This record gives sequence, structure tokens and C-alpha cells, in this order.
Amino acid sequence: MIPGGGQPNMQQLLQQAQKMQQELAQAQEELARTEVDGQAGGGLVRATVNGSGELRGLVIDPKAVDPEDTETLADLVVAAVQAANENAQQLQQQKLGPLTEGLGGGMPGLRF
Repeated sequence: MIPGGGQPNMQQLLQQAQKMQQELAQAQEELARTEVDGQAGGGLVRATVNGSGELRGLVIDPKAVDPEDTETLADLVVAAVQAANENAQQLQQQKLGPLTEGLGGGMPGLRF
């Protein structure tokens, strides 16, 4: 509702929506370029994901490799990837949260 009972300026609303869309697209592009890490086993396994949660790298210290116990190594890999994804979600919240608040508290399909 506009103070004074007037109708909202549709052109102005469209311009604001386009500006928000551009800012959101820029933030998403920046997230795709930004890499975050997660680790497990005291750093024996390190995973790198981009800000969108895409796995970009995995480093496994040779000390973590035991041919008799591949299950533990698999658990460490999963834990490192999960930690990296949690860091990516925090980054998403920092970058996209302020932009999506103006859209009613969030956008469907975006995890925070």
C-alpha cells in the first residue's frame, strides 16, 4: 500500500525487480567462482566445493588409506564433503540472504 492511497508505480516496481534479479544473478555467479573447504579426520581428508555446493576437489592424505579398512576412508570422504557443503550453505546465506529477504523471506529452490 502506498501512503496517501495512491497506486504503486508499476514502472518503478519493474525496475526494482529487474535490479534485484541482476544482483541475485551476480551473487550466484560469485558463489559459483568461490571455493570453500571442509575436512575430516583431523585434516586427513579435505574436500573443496564451490559456493553452489559442487564438488571441485578432494585431497586424501596417504595416512588415511588402509586397504584393510576402506569403510573408514569412505566415511571420512563423506564427512569432508558434508563439512564443505555446510560451509557452502553458510556462504550462500551470507551472499544471497540479504537479496532474498526483499522477496518475502526467501526463494523456492534455494537452500539456506
